[in-house]
Amino acid sequence: MSDLPTVAVPGGRVEYDDVPGSDALAPLLFLHEGLGSVALWRGWHRRVAGASGRRTVAYSRLGHGWSDPPPAPREVGFMHDEAAVVVPALREALDLADPVLVGHSDGASIALLHAASAPVGGLVVLAPHVVAEESGLAEIRTTRDAFHGGDLRARLARRHRDPDVAFRNWSEVWLSDGFRDWDLRPALPGITCPVLAVQGTADPYGTLAHVEAVRDLATGPVEMVLLDCAHSPHLEAPDATTDAVLRYLATRP
Repeated sequence: MSDLPTVAVPGGRVEYDDVPGSDALAPLLFLHEGLGSVALWRGWHRRVAGASGRRTVAYSRLGHGWSDPPPAPREVGFMHDEAAVVVPALREALDLADPVLVGHSDGASIALLHAASAPVGGLVVLAPHVVAEESGLAEIRTTRDAFHGGDLRARLARRHRDPDVAFRNWSEVWLSDGFRDWDLRPALPGITCPVLAVQGTADPYGTLAHVEAVRDLATGPVEMVLLDCAHSPHLEAPDATTDAVLRYLATRP
């Protein structure tokens, strides 16, 4: 079980970690990966909070960590729904005015969508997804095999109330026929704030095409940082990723 507080959002209550920081600086809101949770940031959000002096909130989406289960199985548009419905409700409930969004993987995609339609203080995306690439879908199929035939389920059970729900709501959506047409590129011109996009050059879940699309289509300036790592720059290249994020934050309100 988690000892984190919870807050009501549409569909249930979500756990969150709220790290205090300066009232003079825009807060940070961390959005986790497809199989992630507050705990699976492995303390990196707290490291950034301490180094930047900013209030920092990380939350577990419904069905993740020890948040409530989602009210229904997720559909292809779940990231759009999270960006348009849940994130605004969370921001209002926790008084997060113009936060800098920090998203990883699916969380980065949600951050892109939210920043395209709502005022934010900045945007950091780690290994974002913009389209459904066949190479990435193949890696998800490999991960599905590891869940059913390996130790992945047992590892997820340590961090999620219901690992089957968490995994199914990620893998089944991504591997559905309808998801092959999923495409965030039409939304990207709505992003007007400065963006930091961090991508591992050996990421099995996505090529450079995703951050390049953000660079080419966002209206605001985009800084790309390419690192020699796979899908989790903050865990696999933590010093370089943290340094890049702190440099970016030094330019934000």
